[in-house]
Amino acid sequence: MIRLVHLYKTFGNMSAVSDVHLHVQPGEVFGFIGPNGAGKTTTIKMMAGLLSPTKGSVLIDGVDMATDPVQAKLKIGLIPDRPFLYEKLTAMEFLQFTAGLYNVGKQTFAEKSQELLGRFSLADRADELIEAYSHGMKQRLIMCAALLHEPRLIIVDEPMVGLDPRGIKMVREMFRTLAENGTTVFMSTHTLRLAEEVCDRIAIIHRGRLMVIGTLQDFQQHIQDGDADLEQVFFEITQE
Repeated sequence: MIRLVHLYKTFGNMSAVSDVHLHVQPGEVFGFIGPNGAGKTTTIKMMAGLLSPTKGSVLIDGVDMATDPVQAKLKIGLIPDRPFLYEKLTAMEFLQFTAGLYNVGKQTFAEKSQELLGRFSLADRADELIEAYSHGMKQRLIMCAALLHEPRLIIVDEPMVGLDPRGIKMVREMFRTLAENGTTVFMSTHTLRLAEEVCDRIAIIHRGRLMVIGTLQDFQQHIQDGDADLEQVFFEITQE
């Protein structure tokens, strides 16, 4: 579903991402973790077509982001860490706008929008202006918009920011359900326990380079500590 081929990104003399090469399978929940400034968000922006690589390529379900960006983006639902919304619209108006971008039909939109607003506990606030929403409500609305066109791939950067415990539980379960139904979830997070509980495989990136890719068991073998949890592995691999 995702193939990053020797991906590089430089800004002037600074190398933000260097030779990132990985393949994520359909229906996989894939975790992407690393310290601040490691290159996680830069990689995500290149995957989503928001930033062009300096070198290398991004393929989404076999479609090259550089040569056919529209078709590639139609396969993606993006959930950024900071929701950017048109705050003078209501939630329903924002979802209608999103539906237009992804060519979602009227009947499908009517059914899907109601289902998603209900799932994310926004149905009774659907006709309020977004500017009146809390950060957590805005985050839930962004998730509604990302799922509206039933994408093959969900890319999510820090999914639990601003969510209350009920919302965290719901999103965690949603990711597993999506994966069981064949949707790929690529998740960047600082919440190591979440990655450990939810992800099938994890990549650790540090200083722009992928250090390891695999399961927790693979990482335990890498540091030769069969009892280590993901936090211990993370600090061992990313130590200065």
